[in-house]
Amino acid sequence: MIISFLIIQNTNNPNIAALVKSEKSARKRMRYLALLHFSEGHSRTAIASMLKVSRTSVNRLITAYLTQGLSGLDDTPNPGRPATLSSVQQAKLKMFIQHQSLSEKGGRLMAKDVSHFILIAIK
Repeated sequence: MIISFLIIQNTNNPNIAALVKSEKSARKRMRYLALLHFSEGHSRTAIASMLKVSRTSVNRLITAYLTQGLSGLDDTPNPGRPATLSSVQQAKLKMFIQHQSLSEKGGRLMAKDVSHFILIAIK
């Protein structure tokens, strides 16, 4: 821990306290705050207790900072659920929706119409 504390002190970091105050994202502000406490010499367990997060989370973010710098504290994009329709099926659905939106006979396209099309025509 002393070695990593010295690494934080000796690198040319922007003022961490200023980053905490200027950050708009609450998650990132918490990460900066944990880093600030760590640079002040608090233990990882104490930081976890102060911020009401797990010690594993504190360990992970400090390790990310030490290996990647400030960019290691950025949010990573979540990939989300994979699409259940293939690209060909998505193209068919897109054509159906475009055709229905240009149709003069109907009103609004409802979710039940789209789901019915997916069940009957695509699958």
